[in-house]
Order: sequence, then C-alpha cells, then structure tokens
Amino acid sequence: MISYYTSIIILSLLSLGVLSILVFENGRFSKKDKTLLLITYSIVALSAISEWLGIQFSRNTSIPVWALRLVKCADYILTPIAGGALAVQLRTKSILRKLICLVLIINTLFQLIAVFTGWMIVIDSNNHYTHAKLYIVYIILYLILILLVITEFAVYGKHFRRINRKSLVAILFLVISGILMQEIFGGEIRTAYISLVLGLSMLFIHYVEYSQLATDDKIERQVVLITTDTLTGVSSRYAYDRALKKLNAEKSIPKKLAVFSIDINGLKKTNDTLGHEAGDELICGAADCISSIFSSNGVCYRTGGDEFIVISEMNREQANKAITKLTKEAGKWHGKIVKELQLAMGYALYVDHPEMTVEKLIQEADMAMYRDKDTYYQKNGIARRYY
Repeated sequence: MISYYTSIIILSLLSLGVLSILVFENGRFSKKDKTLLLITYSIVALSAISEWLGIQFSRNTSIPVWALRLVKCADYILTPIAGGALAVQLRTKSILRKLICLVLIINTLFQLIAVFTGWMIVIDSNNHYTHAKLYIVYIILYLILILLVITEFAVYGKHFRRINRKSLVAILFLVISGILMQEIFGGEIRTAYISLVLGLSMLFIHYVEYSQLATDDKIERQVVLITTDTLTGVSSRYAYDRALKKLNAEKSIPKKLAVFSIDINGLKKTNDTLGHEAGDELICGAADCISSIFSSNGVCYRTGGDEFIVISEMNREQANKAITKLTKEAGKWHGKIVKELQLAMGYALYVDHPEMTVEKLIQEADMAMYRDKDTYYQKNGIARRYY
C-alpha cells in the first residue's frame, strides 16, 4: 500500500507530465517559450521528488545520514526555485526578475554551506531530522521570494489590454495557501506541491490566453499596416478594395451614398521641376485637406499616385458644401517646398443613378472630376499633356 502523500506526489508528477505534453503540442508557443515551460515543470518535479525522498528517508536508519542531508539540501534549494519559476515563465524583463534570481542564488549558496555546518537540520540517532536554528534564514528568504513573485505577477498583469489581474492574483493565492498550510501545520499536511501543480495548470491556461492576445495584437497591427497608406496616413488601396467588396455584398446600397473623386492639379510639373519630395508634399497636403473635411462623414482612400476616393453618405446640398469647404481648405494650404495646392474634384450620388453599381458610380465621379480638371487647364491656358 502506498501512503496518501505518495499518491499525491504521483498525481502531481503525472499532472506535470500532462502539462508538458500540452506545451509540446501548442502551436502558438515559440521554441524558447516551450523550453522555459518544460524546464519549469522539470524543476517542480525534481523538487517534489526531493521533498518526498526527505519524508521517506526520515526515521529510516538504513539510510546514511549524508543521503538525508543531501536530499533535504536539494529540497530546500529546489522548492524556492520552483516557486520562482512561476514568475520567470511570465516572460517579463524587469529588475524584479533579477532580484528573484539573486534571492535564489543566495539561498542555494546558503543551503550548500548548510550541508556541512548543520545550519538547516539536526539529525538524531534515529535518523529523524528537525529544523536547526538557522532555518529561520530559509523562511525569510522564502518570504522575500514570495513578495517578489507577487509583485512580478502584478507587473505582468499590466501587459494585457484586457484586465486579467484577478485571475493572476487568484492563482498566486492558491499556491501560497498550499505552501503556508504545509509550513504552518506540517506533519501529514503536505499541500505545497499539489497547490503548486494546480497553480501551474491554471497559469498554463492564462499563458495560452496571453499568447492569443499577443497574436491578436500582432494581427491588428498588420491589418492597420495594410489598410493605411504609408505616405499619407489615409486609408490604402487595399482598404478601398475591401470597402467596395463590403458594399457589393450588402443587399441594398445606402440611398444617401455619395462618392467623391479627387485629384491634384499640376503634380507632374511639380515632380519635374521641384523633385519627387515636393510631389510627395503635395500628395500629403491633399490627404490632410481631404481628411479634415470628410473625417466626420466619410472615409478617404488613396487609390493611386495622386488619386483619392471618398466614400460617404450625403445629400446633394451636403456634397456641394463639402466641395466648397475642400476648395477653401486647399486654397489655404502651403508647404515647405510647394506653396499652393490645386485640386480637381467631382462627385456622384447614388440617388441620381440608382441603377448603377458602386464601381459605376465611382466612374461617374471620376468623369465629373476630369471635367473639373479640364476646366482648370482651359481657364489657366495650360496644355494638359505637359502638366
């Protein structure tokens, strides 16, 4: 028959084995993350075995005294390391992590010296060990470690865009409760490792959630990159294509749909005479002016070099006012290299062309914009092919 404590240790080791398999099978974890978690579980397993051996060797006169001392030394070294591993696997890079490592190093050195000096345990003629006077040093170091781990957990919780600190605190409370129950009551109350393994299991769930959040954040950043035009900051051609697909997928097009086609007059001349840096300044200036007018009622897309499309919901009066405001806004603009900005603009309303698709409506707005551009060239006596 095995003892109750032995069965608890066996179940704890089996649980660590299951956790190791889950880590190995998880596709979100990097190789470095998996290695760190597996090392953590191995340390906890060795620590549990050391404590179990210490219980088995105590009062067993057939076991050499030196073996009992070594086993207890391993127990007192590995147990704090197992607790510190909870914080280390959180992947934070703070001074707290360095302090945790420092406390673990100090305790390790203290325990190695204690093997030869008897600072930690006293062993009687029946091979029964009891705590020595300097055992209090180990308790103090352990309490400092727990305080650092609690603080590290609090810091870790700040990394989440969703508030998950309550679950972190609950996990830590569970682990500390098991450790304190064993330290306070002792004897047959061997709850430290079962609580530690339970904590690791729950932290694994938390860790998976953290990895998913990190993956979601990465995807969101990538979406922002591909949906935002890098030069101007307005929506990109990719975002424009997505918007068209969404409109086409809808059962009915909004009755107040209005599309605007906007282009820069004289960009080619600016590029040829002042350089492409000046041309980029014009493009960015146009994007800023358009965004300032349509930011509250529409989305501006840069669909080509100096070509912009705005998709909005407006009636005719609102559309005419928007064109007037944009003309004034462009007239006030001036850059560091280029001193003026001239825009060609046109729009089309779905209410005027209910039979048209969104693409056809945009073509209608394009034709209106080109008529405006031709008017500008004729008015200023400019041969368009050279401009």
